[in-house]
Amino acid sequence: MTLWLSRPLAYILGKGDQMKPILAALSLGLFAFGAGAAEEPGFAPESAADVTLSEYIWQKRPVVVFADTPADPVFAEQMRHLEARWPELAERDVVVITDTDPSAASDARTRLRPRGFMFVLIDKDGTVAQRKPFPWDVREISRAIDKMPIRREEIRARRFGD
Repeated sequence: MTLWLSRPLAYILGKGDQMKPILAALSLGLFAFGAGAAEEPGFAPESAADVTLSEYIWQKRPVVVFADTPADPVFAEQMRHLEARWPELAERDVVVITDTDPSAASDARTRLRPRGFMFVLIDKDGTVAQRKPFPWDVREISRAIDKMPIRREEIRARRFGD
């Protein structure tokens, strides 16, 4: 029985001349797939004190989350929603910006003028798409983004290879 298994096993392990190119291509494909997966950035919100909204025009879709304090339970809930399904948002070019200091006059706070907790979704062209005074689920955020004209064009371009 070992003799019967040794011959096919030799071909599977690459000892057969015909299997070497296949195994080489397969291993290169797995290496490339693993390298691509490692490049995806993790969930890392940016502080509104460190950025301006104009930095992201035509580059990213800012999601700005305001609160009067980082201990606000509504703020914590929104951040949990965003982190739990971050890959879906990253696929849509979202950047999360947080502002939990009302006394600091950040660019985002000055332009959007929140009162207490506020969730703001901004499109790539800089227009405010949604303002919500309560936490928003990632499914709803993704749906709103997918309805935006710029996102629809991105999907169309990706589908047809433009």
